[in-house]
Amino acid sequence: MAKQIEGVYEAVLECAKKEFLQKGYKDASLRTIAQEAGTSTGSIYTRFQDKEGLFSAVVSPAADGLMELFLKIQENFHQFDEETQQAEMGQYTSLHQMEMLDYIYDHFEEFQILLDGAGGTRFSSFLDQLVNIEVDYTYKYMEVIGCESVKSGLVTEEFIHIVVTAYFNGMFEVVRHHMPKADAVKYLQLLNRYHMQGFTTIFDAAEV
Repeated sequence: MAKQIEGVYEAVLECAKKEFLQKGYKDASLRTIAQEAGTSTGSIYTRFQDKEGLFSAVVSPAADGLMELFLKIQENFHQFDEETQQAEMGQYTSLHQMEMLDYIYDHFEEFQILLDGAGGTRFSSFLDQLVNIEVDYTYKYMEVIGCESVKSGLVTEEFIHIVVTAYFNGMFEVVRHHMPKADAVKYLQLLNRYHMQGFTTIFDAAEV
């Protein structure tokens, strides 16, 4: 087996990130990436198998890291008893959404690619995966606190899915609009307040 040249792997990843940022997965060229990295397309195939393998190497560390963080946040919250969950939900959500925002801004270019350049790859459902996790845990929370609107069937998983999808699309608009982080923090704080107020209106079946 031929010995791999030191530094080529990292150079290919950096050039691939630039190409995927500019063109997205579908229009990105392995030939261009190879030329920019000072190597051959053959060496890319050797290291990454194919274009999707290279795309995965660029974005999966950021995507997997955020998913892991999000699941940890959810699991920690649902270890609380009913009283604590109900008392701390708003503050807990706000605090840890900022933790997620910090993570996103630490990997900003990767999330730009995931949001706008992942069509044609398994990562095109990345946002949907986050939404589905939030829907599951939101529904669990509403059952834990005995939410009357859930018990009555007026509020369903489908409705919660609509609300959560709107929230996550709003959250990631800061990436799509290349928003400076200081502005994104203010934006997300307002978004959290807006959605928390909305959720309080559906907890009581009499008000729905």
